[in-house]
Amino acid sequence: MRVPYEYAIVRAVPRVERGEFINVGVVLYSQRLDFLAARTHLHEPRLLALDPNADLDGIRASLQSWEITCAGGADGGAAREMKQGERFRWMVAPRSTILQAGPVHMGLAADPSAELDRLVELLVR
Repeated sequence: MRVPYEYAIVRAVPRVERGEFINVGVVLYSQRLDFLAARTHLHEPRLLALDPNADLDGIRASLQSWEITCAGGADGGAAREMKQGERFRWMVAPRSTILQAGPVHMGLAADPSAELDRLVELLVR
């Protein structure tokens, strides 16, 4: 049985003032299946084409924090106290930082983890 889910693409915007970005991940939430996860992939040559001085180590660490925050474990900081839906909404809220979420989209899937993998392959890699 397929159930609804919501997802947003995670974008790296190395120079916020220019508004240029590359897709670096996907965050997916399914309330019905109690699922929240992010998968990320940084294509360094693409990012460096936008900004040769981009802080790759800092961006990699920030991407890892998206995955940790979704997991909600002890390393998730204050966000671990939030319910999954609250964490998802907080993560996809508009912000003007190097990592930003794009618009939220919806879909249907039987296996949200497999769907997340599919979306990363389709939209990020």
